[in-house]
Amino acid sequence: MSEIKTSMDHTSEEYVGELNDRNRVIVKTSVIGIVTNVILVIFKLTVGLLASSISVILDGVNNLTDAVSSIVTIVGTKIANRKPDKKHPLGHGRIEYITAMVVAAIIIYAGITAGIKSVQNIIRPSDATYGILSLMVMFVAVIVKIVLGTYVKKQGVRAKSSALEGSGKDALFDAILSGSVFVCAIITYFTQLRLEAYVGLIIAGFIVKAGLEMMIETLDFILGKRADSETTKKIKEVICRSENVRGAYDLFITNYGPERNYASVHIEIPDTMTVDEVDVLTREIEKNVYLETGVILTGVGVYSFNTKDDEAAKIRNHVSEIVLANDWAIQMHGFYVDLKEKFMRFDTVLSFDIPQKEGLEMLYQTVLKEYPDYNVIITPDVDISD
Repeated sequence: MSEIKTSMDHTSEEYVGELNDRNRVIVKTSVIGIVTNVILVIFKLTVGLLASSISVILDGVNNLTDAVSSIVTIVGTKIANRKPDKKHPLGHGRIEYITAMVVAAIIIYAGITAGIKSVQNIIRPSDATYGILSLMVMFVAVIVKIVLGTYVKKQGVRAKSSALEGSGKDALFDAILSGSVFVCAIITYFTQLRLEAYVGLIIAGFIVKAGLEMMIETLDFILGKRADSETTKKIKEVICRSENVRGAYDLFITNYGPERNYASVHIEIPDTMTVDEVDVLTREIEKNVYLETGVILTGVGVYSFNTKDDEAAKIRNHVSEIVLANDWAIQMHGFYVDLKEKFMRFDTVLSFDIPQKEGLEMLYQTVLKEYPDYNVIITPDVDISD
């Protein structure tokens, strides 16, 4: 594992290469977004002022917020890519989540502003006059926004950047908004019927909703959410492929930014293994998990598995039946019993359906009833991974 830890600036040449590629994608996409939106701002503000259309002017201002969002994304990515230092030994990756929150706030602000302006325009309608050239510019702007939004969102998925994905979604919403403004402009051009303010109000609600959803999703990462089942299953699968490993438990993954995951785990191994053998095994596990999942195991604890006595195996199976007979007891592991000293210990994973203290007391009393002569120690585990 030494080669993995010493290269943890960040971990290996392969990892650094992937990280640098990700950052290049984010910066390049953001720059494209900035340039495109600035051009759209210029054209839309020009059309809006010439046509005296509040909706077109508002649409241009909305594009300006998109440009600001892209700038924020670039700044966040640059800061997040700083090397670890004494104050932040695990890097600055979480700054990207702060960036995503800022982008979400900008989206919400844009939606609220659009709503206010739409209401004002409903109360005091403006006399908008559109020409053929204005309509052509608005139509092209809608197409450009659709292409930009699709591109940015796709690149955000590729780079696993929530800020970039948010910008892409916002751009697509803007395309809908711009399209609605364009349709209303067409209606006004032919019939003098003004609907743009009402449509703008509806779209503003969708924009605010998108911003709130993005903010809530980002908050989940900041607060710490359950690791996705695909990742946890893959890690446990890799671990259990190693010889002598009978199970992997207590997998705890900590996220320090996109593609920056650190973890600890317990493995169950025979009680006959020597310290040297355990050392070789854990190093092999750490290496394999990193190479196959990109997750860095910072610690591998061990549970000893009774192999020397058939009676111990019988007790283990019986206790397991007692524990797992309860629906709220998800798993039992790390079982060890000393027949001579009359001592047993094990860990159990309790669901969130029962208070931990209550569940432990029920298990303790049930097991003690079956084995009154034993000193029973039960360690609770939290249901944090699948």
